Amino acid sequence: MMKRIAVDLAAMGKAARGASRELAKLTTDQKNAALQAIADEIEAQAEMVLAQNALDIEDGRAKGLSDALLDRLLLTEKRMAGLAADTRNVATLSDPVGAEIEGRVLPNGIRLSRRRTPIGVLGVIYEARPNVTIDIATLSLKTGNAVILRGGSETLRSNLALVQVIQTALANQRIPRDAVQYIANPDRALVTELLHLDAYVDMIIPRGGAGLHKLCREQSTIPVITGGLGICHLYVEPGADVEGALNVIENSKVQRPSVCNALDTLLVHVDIASSFLPKLAARLNPHGVKFYADGPAFTILYTQEKTTVIEARPEDFDQEWLSLTLSVRLVDNLDEAITHIQTHGTGHSDGILTNDWKHATRFVNEIDSAAVFVNASTRFNDGGQFGLGAEVAVSTQKLHARGPMGLEALTTYKWVVYGDMHVRA
Repeated sequence: MMKRIAVDLAAMGKAARGASRELAKLTTDQKNAALQAIADEIEAQAEMVLAQNALDIEDGRAKGLSDALLDRLLLTEKRMAGLAADTRNVATLSDPVGAEIEGRVLPNGIRLSRRRTPIGVLGVIYEARPNVTIDIATLSLKTGNAVILRGGSETLRSNLALVQVIQTALANQRIPRDAVQYIANPDRALVTELLHLDAYVDMIIPRGGAGLHKLCREQSTIPVITGGLGICHLYVEPGADVEGALNVIENSKVQRPSVCNALDTLLVHVDIASSFLPKLAARLNPHGVKFYADGPAFTILYTQEKTTVIEARPEDFDQEWLSLTLSVRLVDNLDEAITHIQTHGTGHSDGILTNDWKHATRFVNEIDSAAVFVNASTRFNDGGQFGLGAEVAVSTQKLHARGPMGLEALTTYKWVVYGDMHVRA
């Protein structure tokens, strides 16, 4: 049991505000040098970080955490190398700060432009995955934002070790350590206190379950970007390439089932159910996938050997499983599939597997999710896969940012006006 550390959030906020002003002065080269230094420090301190992570995993097993959640917590040598590589990749991305979004000369001769500028101070609340600590810190630094992090209690040691790595690298680059701070006390009351720190924090980004998002929306006095909660769907139509569809479903469900863009619900057209569902079971059974199926789908899957299937209740189609569990429902047509997704989806990642491009076009136009897929895995809804580098979150709301939140999503803009001693008539 770790000793709880007293936290003065107001002092942290004040320090973050000061650090953000220093970050705003940095050149792109200086920020990239800091990112390279962080990557080097990740590699140099990998053994220390892994030792702390091992303690978190040990505690997690003792508390009975699921295998899926333990996988989200786990750091390995390979994942540490990936964190260093991702950090170096962010250094190669274009710096959005200072970029001109638009510019024009007004009839009165004034030159007007909009330029990207850092948001200022971010407050990010997240659960489980310690790699998020590096993703958030690197994107924040690249965009000139200071950040106050609050991860889950289950990864406290891992996150503190990673923040130590980041702060050491920043200090070596003569950049304020307070540019990246971590709330080292897992007391939940501190989350509410952070949500009210509007004197210093400019934006809150929650990454976690529905409860966390609801808490932030209801209690924050700071603008909130919600995202990361995904009930993701695929709909299989008659005529779809069966082998290709099975590949996409398998990848969407089992490649990493504990993440927000993993498949939760499969909709299958009733005309192909009797032939497709046995093939689905044969493909997913070796991975240990458990099915929650509606009546007709349950009847078919129940007869398949070595298949674990439970008859689904209506509320099972509102589950983000984050595990090797898949809801299955049969639908009569595209209209029914679209209605199901509109009713049960969270606007995250939804797709259609089809060879009918009229249906594909309808699906794309009518499914209002952050990312809509045609014949592709939902696992592609990711900042790295979209070429954005690392991501802070996948936003499912519609204002300011939507989908994977990369560098541009962590900037705002200001109007810049050049005149020649102009006065308003």
